[in-house]
Amino acid sequence: MDITELYPDDLVYEHEAVAATGVPGPVIRQWARRGRIHRFQGNGQLTGQGHEYKTMYALPEIRERARTYRPMPQRARRAA
Repeated sequence: MDITELYPDDLVYEHEAVAATGVPGPVIRQWARRGRIHRFQGNGQLTGQGHEYKTMYALPEIRERARTYRPMPQRARRAA
């Protein structure tokens, strides 16, 4: 997807993208770190707990990647 095809309404914060697609937040951040999706500077909206949302992501890009996303089963911890 080309960045010029995005509208301002397409940009969402991580928690909104998680709610819309079901992909965990760390996976979305990993995709952005690896350059598979774009990340944008947020508008500094406060959460109410003294923190602010800083990064926005393009929801169409996340939805496109979420179609092929399969969660990896985690190994059980080793018995001590």
